[in-house]
Amino acid sequence: MKMNKKNPDQKPDMSSSSSSPLFISSLIILWYTSNIGVLLLNKFLLSNYGFKFPIFLTMCHMSACAILSYVSIVFLKLVPLQYLKSRSQFLKVATLSIVFCASVVGGNISLRYLPVSFNQAVGATTPFFTALFAYTMTDKKEVWVTYCALVPVVTGVVIASGGEPGFHWFGFIMCISATAARAFKSVLQGILLSSEAEKLNSMNLMLYMSPIAVITLLPVTIVMEPDVMSVTLSLGRQHKYMWLLLLVNSVMAYSANLLNFLVTNHTSPLTLQVLGNAKGAVAVVISILLFRNPVTVMGIGGYSITVLGVVAYGETKRRFKEAQRL
Repeated sequence: MKMNKKNPDQKPDMSSSSSSPLFISSLIILWYTSNIGVLLLNKFLLSNYGFKFPIFLTMCHMSACAILSYVSIVFLKLVPLQYLKSRSQFLKVATLSIVFCASVVGGNISLRYLPVSFNQAVGATTPFFTALFAYTMTDKKEVWVTYCALVPVVTGVVIASGGEPGFHWFGFIMCISATAARAFKSVLQGILLSSEAEKLNSMNLMLYMSPIAVITLLPVTIVMEPDVMSVTLSLGRQHKYMWLLLLVNSVMAYSANLLNFLVTNHTSPLTLQVLGNAKGAVAVVISILLFRNPVTVMGIGGYSITVLGVVAYGETKRRFKEAQRL
């Protein structure tokens, strides 16, 4: 009898319960909750609560990611443990970790100065920077129509910046730097971990990046935020929920990564793209309702143009890839 060979790269078949619409819907709701929740909590802590330590906050997030990643992989066995096989691979992961730290710290710093709504508008330009870095670092070229779709992405942010009542230059620079660093990390990951033997899934990559990030951020926190412990202890005495907020915030940071991995595995790339675009819009609406930050028609229009540009860019790339496969 002829036996079919099993492809090692093929995704395992999911049980009917784990592929049911209810299960997938629950995953998506939890993914939205964790992503938007950590963003809003970051803003609340950094701008409204008197906790002005974005580097230490990032270190708390990375500490939670390190501990919970280890528990999830080693004890709960959510995914198989992948080992680092060489010093070279470790150095590549360490490089990615430092870039990842820079993007997260930059994003958190920007939340001290910018409304969440504008922060999300700037963050939506990630595809522009990804295309830019892919072109300059790997000479990867897209069809001209794809690049044309990026024009409204940038144009929308320019318009939104002009119509943002709470615009702050330093916050804007940190936000755009964080967005660029996030895109740079994505392209760099494709270059450094291009070998099949060195590729890590996102859960294992987080397992190894998080401790490196904590070690990197510790001396930076001591130098740049020397009074963090005294102020945090003082806030803890004044507000009884301070430590609980920090704990929940850090756990949600890990949950966002875990649920992103699970949603990616249980949905199609197109669904994930649509959900990601919608998530940014939902975060903007909720943040405006919660923080009551003033918005203008010009700002809303600029953000809408950016989102439509991102949708057009993703759709153009998808159709071009499908045409290449035919």
